[in-house]
Amino acid sequence: MAERTLPPRAPVPGRAAASGDGPGLPRPPLAVVRSARRPRGGGPRVPDGLGPLRAAVWAVLALVVLLPLAAVLEQGLRPGALAGILRPEVLEAGVNTVVSSVLSAALATAAGAVLALLLDRTDLPGRGALRALVLLPFLIPPFIGAMAWMALLAPTGIVNTLRAALLGPGTDWSMFGAHGVVLVLAVHSYPLAYLVIALALRRVPAELEDAARISGAAPARVLRDVTVPLMRPGIAAAFLLTAVANMSDFGIPALLGLPERYTTLTTLAYRYLASGSVPNPLPVVSALGTVLLLAALGAVLLQRRLPSGAELGGGGPARPVRLGRARWPLAGLVALGGAAVCVVPLLALATQALLPAPGVPPTPENLTPATLVRAATSDLALDGLRTSLGLALGAGALCALLGLAVASLVVRRGGRTGAAMDAVALLPQALPGLVIAAAWLLVGPHLGIFNTPWIILGAYVMAFLALVVQVVRAPLASAPRSLEDAARLAGAGPLRALADVVWRAGLPAAVLGGGVVALTAVRELTISILLVAPGHQTLGVVIYSLQQAGDYNTAAALALLVALAGAAGLSLAAWAGTRRRRSAAGTTTGRRGRRKEH
Repeated sequence: MAERTLPPRAPVPGRAAASGDGPGLPRPPLAVVRSARRPRGGGPRVPDGLGPLRAAVWAVLALVVLLPLAAVLEQGLRPGALAGILRPEVLEAGVNTVVSSVLSAALATAAGAVLALLLDRTDLPGRGALRALVLLPFLIPPFIGAMAWMALLAPTGIVNTLRAALLGPGTDWSMFGAHGVVLVLAVHSYPLAYLVIALALRRVPAELEDAARISGAAPARVLRDVTVPLMRPGIAAAFLLTAVANMSDFGIPALLGLPERYTTLTTLAYRYLASGSVPNPLPVVSALGTVLLLAALGAVLLQRRLPSGAELGGGGPARPVRLGRARWPLAGLVALGGAAVCVVPLLALATQALLPAPGVPPTPENLTPATLVRAATSDLALDGLRTSLGLALGAGALCALLGLAVASLVVRRGGRTGAAMDAVALLPQALPGLVIAAAWLLVGPHLGIFNTPWIILGAYVMAFLALVVQVVRAPLASAPRSLEDAARLAGAGPLRALADVVWRAGLPAAVLGGGVVALTAVRELTISILLVAPGHQTLGVVIYSLQQAGDYNTAAALALLVALAGAAGLSLAAWAGTRRRRSAAGTTTGRRGRRKEH
């Protein structure tokens, strides 16, 4: 039988570009447009064309995260290193670390819970101003906060100087020792506890509180029987986070504890590395870092196992509890307490920065800006500022680029390796600075960057990468996938579509995150002081060195300038982030409204 041949079908006008007929653009297969999505039948995953980018990101993460952590674990888990942590001074430092971190976390959590209830659940007047006041320690580096308390209550501080001038010789009030370490750690960690507990408080269902009120319960009983029990997961999470953060702090125990021979694990590791009292300190320091690493990971796992609390939708925001006649007295008490622990120490630091020498009475004729000018223009300060700015800007730029790439691959592509990449990028956020510094001390000689500023830069990238990844997540998740599909239909390759659509949507957030990293890195002390290179001291190390050398007024002047600049920069970054989120929310609302009208 003769084979029948069908005539060619004429192209349909207006569909050439979409179907591939005629001179229009060829129609990409669905697997190209919806790349890296598993078919409904459970078939094999289609490659998304981003394999080279994914491999490059994994290579960088392996270099800056996995390799240092593997080095510190390998060195710290050796039998000789583990035997080194059984020394009496190590055990004493471990007990001091646990006691100071647990007590300060308990105080910080209690203060954060009370402040969250007052500022977020009542009709307390002036809540906005009071919230800004109590969050002030969050903007000040902890070691500068310790210096402020020393300026206030050291034997030559403002309080003791005035007491001696007014009352004559007597017993000095001192912040040095275990009590000072616990108090200042609590002061600088309660803002974190407040933020965590306030977030948990906002998730308490309003309808449960309304039901209790309708049943006749008084406001105090509603708080006791409904609100506070539902806040317990947030309170537990706040306690764990602040305890881990306080356990890894260096500046406060070094400045307030060492004068009374009160050592913690971080200050003991610094003594081993700086004094040479141990012949080979790296194994012992690695073992200490491994202990802190396991403690931090255990706290994170424990936090994840905690119940997340009740979440019932549709109830709306809870009505504030009316305080009645107690409104203004409670507002005054919060303001007085915030001023006592936040403002007064900073004023004492500013006073010391304006005095010519320690112990000089703070009279008007003795307060001059000469110390500030001398400190800001000294060669040591200028060198430290140049080093800190260079490292901070470099860390901000690298974290912004790497964080944008990681977040785009995790949020937009996911895949089998997405969860693992996300975990590796976020893991250093839970690690103490001592662990990160010890890790880079081990890998630095093998990379040829030991005793150079590059080793500090690598540690900064490892420590602060998670900040950018978390900031960029939301903008990347909200970018419409239809725009990326349209770019693919127009002929763009996978990487070009990712760059033109996804990265452009997340670039402002990445720049903001990089700025926060730079502002955080320029004030950092723990990593810098353990990795400091000869001739390349950072500004935090310069301030600490001046304080240890007895030049308290110059150290106070530099600390005051750093605190003011850092607080202003972080406040500006927070304002920019809030404005960006409001703008994005307004744009989304406008789009929804236009779609409804259409």
